[in-house]
Amino acid sequence: MPGTANKRLLLKILSLFSVVRGYNILVVVLAQYLASAFILAPEKPLREIIFDPNLFFLILASSTIIASGYIINNFYDSEKDLINRPKKTMLDRVVSQRTKLSVYFILNFASIFFASYVSFKAVVFFSIYIFVIWLYSHRLKKILFLGNLVASILTITPFFVIFVYYKNFETVIFIHATFLYLMIVMRELVKDLENMQGDLVQNYRTIPLVYGEKWSKFFLAVCTILAIIPIYLLIAHFEIGYMNYYFYTSFIFLIIFLLLLYFSKAKWQYLLLHNILKLIIVIGVFSILLIDIKEVLNRVF
Repeated sequence: MPGTANKRLLLKILSLFSVVRGYNILVVVLAQYLASAFILAPEKPLREIIFDPNLFFLILASSTIIASGYIINNFYDSEKDLINRPKKTMLDRVVSQRTKLSVYFILNFASIFFASYVSFKAVVFFSIYIFVIWLYSHRLKKILFLGNLVASILTITPFFVIFVYYKNFETVIFIHATFLYLMIVMRELVKDLENMQGDLVQNYRTIPLVYGEKWSKFFLAVCTILAIIPIYLLIAHFEIGYMNYYFYTSFIFLIIFLLLLYFSKAKWQYLLLHNILKLIIVIGVFSILLIDIKEVLNRVF
């Protein structure tokens, strides 16, 4: 029946959107454009940045690779995810593994095609990016420490692409990047605590499984304290406008994070910690607009 077929198609689209985590990709795209306009190239007219074809294809290439990365990660982790996230996994399984692999290859070819518009160097870079994501999903993520390190680097790579494109080497950019990187590292460490049951079944060598939860919490506490350093430097030594309120808020969130971390033992508590870090990252994307709110209003209106 047509109605049933339409519902089935809609369910498959929702399933694929869940697999590629479309909401995360939208946030990354927004972050890349906002960082370009208000951090990396604030002197350029907003219209020039939005309609820059090279920037557009770089962001499009990185977005398709992120989507393909989620697919191949989902492909290799299907059994583990069934234990750690059963409800989401049931939705993800509406689309067959064969279809996922087909979409994976299509997205990778598309990303190389998009990169070819920019330059041959971009093609080489994104080809390496695709290979490292596959290698991480297939093998590296099971290796102690290396899995967390590579995952964090792969997550921040789309922003590195924009950074290289604009060749902005100011100190304030590196400090912003350090704070973001530490948030991502912490998120990966919390995910290991959150997913211990599935990781154990699949023989993953993660910090909480090899050294125990206490050592994982210790590493997280160290990263939290380190994250306070870029917060202090950005507020005290750089002109970041009203974005300083974001970093004050982040400081409060990190203190709450530390307190909750000390008492956390259950999976739902680690999920709460994970969401706190995600909230800091997502709010940070929109807070870029606060660096110079008057300039933002002038450039938009």
